[in-house]
Amino acid sequence: MKVYTSDKIRNVVLLGHGSCGKTTLVEAMAYTTGIINRQGRVEDGNTISDYDKEEQKRLFSISTTIVPIEYEGYKINFLDTPGYFDFVGEVEEALAVADAAVIVVSAKSGVEVGTMKAWEFCEKYNLPRIFFVTDMDVDNASFREVVEELTELYGKKIAPFHEPIRENEKFVGFVNVVKMAGRRFTTGSDYEECDIPEYSMENLSKFREILLEAVAETSEELMDKYFSGEEFTQEEISMALRTNVIDGSVVPVLMGSGVNAQGTSMLLQAIEKYFPDPTKSKISGKNTKTGEEFSADYDSSKPFTARVFKTIVDPFIGKFSLFKVCSGVFKNDTPLYNVNKDAEEKTNKIYILRGKEQMEVNELHAGDIGALGKLNDTVTGDTLATKSTPIVYDPIQVSTPYTYLRYRTKKKGDDEKVSQALAKLMDEDLTLKVVNDNENRQALLYGIGEQQLDVAVSKLLSRYKVEIETMKPRVPYRETVRKKSSVRGRHKKQSGGHGQYGDVVIEFEPSGDLETAFVFEEKIFGGAVPRNYFPAVEKGIADSVLKGPLAGYPVVGLKATLVDGSYHPVDSSEMAFRLATVLAFKQGFMEASPVLLEPIVSLKVVVPDKFTGDVMGDLNKRRGRVLGMNPVDGKQEIVADIPLSELHGYSTDLRSMTGGIGEYSYEFSRYEQAPSDVQQKVIEDNEKEENSES
Repeated sequence: MKVYTSDKIRNVVLLGHGSCGKTTLVEAMAYTTGIINRQGRVEDGNTISDYDKEEQKRLFSISTTIVPIEYEGYKINFLDTPGYFDFVGEVEEALAVADAAVIVVSAKSGVEVGTMKAWEFCEKYNLPRIFFVTDMDVDNASFREVVEELTELYGKKIAPFHEPIRENEKFVGFVNVVKMAGRRFTTGSDYEECDIPEYSMENLSKFREILLEAVAETSEELMDKYFSGEEFTQEEISMALRTNVIDGSVVPVLMGSGVNAQGTSMLLQAIEKYFPDPTKSKISGKNTKTGEEFSADYDSSKPFTARVFKTIVDPFIGKFSLFKVCSGVFKNDTPLYNVNKDAEEKTNKIYILRGKEQMEVNELHAGDIGALGKLNDTVTGDTLATKSTPIVYDPIQVSTPYTYLRYRTKKKGDDEKVSQALAKLMDEDLTLKVVNDNENRQALLYGIGEQQLDVAVSKLLSRYKVEIETMKPRVPYRETVRKKSSVRGRHKKQSGGHGQYGDVVIEFEPSGDLETAFVFEEKIFGGAVPRNYFPAVEKGIADSVLKGPLAGYPVVGLKATLVDGSYHPVDSSEMAFRLATVLAFKQGFMEASPVLLEPIVSLKVVVPDKFTGDVMGDLNKRRGRVLGMNPVDGKQEIVADIPLSELHGYSTDLRSMTGGIGEYSYEFSRYEQAPSDVQQKVIEDNEKEENSES
């Protein structure tokens, strides 16, 4: 592939609901521009984008794929993203380097939750956008209904550029609403001019009116002209659109069929004409040597810097670090320095990836996207620069994972292999996280949703030949006491020679501080227990609180006071007093009215108004206490306190309740006494688990 200067580059992210046709559309554009001779199909597992085995098996995108397409002297780097919400980290990585977005809408499904999420992403990242309505070849496809839905949601920004032409119920062409001219498809996306059919006039006049309103909204001068009934010139319309699509105040709506590769040429033309090149965007970092701000702004004349936005770790194609050049020109002989790790990296070859295909290039200009193989120290979010200009950029921001499962290896001895394989998956996906919860003797795998975790487990087996089983995680309960008890613990053993003798009387009671495991005091009179054994008694308590006698959970809020005991001048030892203390603890704790404490989290759920009743009703069923609601970006944020144990599976349930649009987050708040029925069930479940593992 040839080298392109910054002004000839477009970085475009494809967004939309799951299975709306993004990958098929990329395939159609590759076919239209001659990259491939035959269009692949998602169902056949032979598309450029979905080359991963998991994607081919499940028939949907899991990772973001880069597909650069050359069109009339321009290079368009398409970032084909997954539509399913579990893989939002992949979308966020793509958004971090995109300069504009195409939101794909299926004409047969209409505007879906993923469409609205895509719009929200564009608002958050301040991206110019175009809607492309695909599946126009389907019988019940209605472009008009999609335009009406979009206009209802986003108002006068929506500007339909096309009106479909159908003959004998078949999609055969379109009317260019901007130029008011008919187009009939000949082969694929090619077309010839034709008359505008009479039956199109009613919808056409509506679309033309919506388009002109969008143009009028762009300036006071055009607004005055519009209200005075004057016609806009073609040049005025084109200029207004070109300027205002870039700033997001006009959003064109185009149409076509991905399956039949119709409308792809018009989309490519619109991208080249209306979307900005990278130099129109701003990006700044910090010079770690001087502490000064560095405005890179995709300027090729400045020193070389780049940000790694994605890592691919594939057993077949190897490890690649995908990056966007933020400033300068990156060449084969550019010395490479990882600023975050303070490490020099070796550059072998510069690649451009198109799906799994690797194409070598000699250089990349600012704003372009490339890949480097086998970088030792570099991970996603790192900055690459030169040692003389060590610039560091902000890391890539991705969503926090809140869904988690407990896992363990199926084969003994596979722990190290599983750990290494999971590390590679986490290199690829920043929303996957492993937590070793030593306190509860469990390993936890975190993700955005259960589908993502299922894919991770499947990848471990298919890619790395290691198998794990997942199960419901142990909730980090705590144990404490409510009353006071006084217990004697005696450890006495005679086995020839020195024996073992330790004798303690300890009072157990609540300390009132649930943040601390225990407080130890001694009130010994007359040397009943020599002072040098006090640390052994305290150590016995410290050992015991790690796993409480009620259900095996850590103990908190306990006060233990050593009040009496006895010793033997020959047989007593630190070990004997420690064991005596453990015996006293087990009995004394159970006599001091022990209870289980459950973790309570502060939960925030953000949903549109219409779902608040359902969500609050569901939270009440989960023993949640709704504390209030706050308006957030046109939605409602429900704030509640809820036991952590009740949030298992909440990601799936919330999506089901809200059609996928609900979002939630939580953070630990405090511990509270669990209801007696919950305590009983936890104790029974733990007994069963202990028995099954023994």
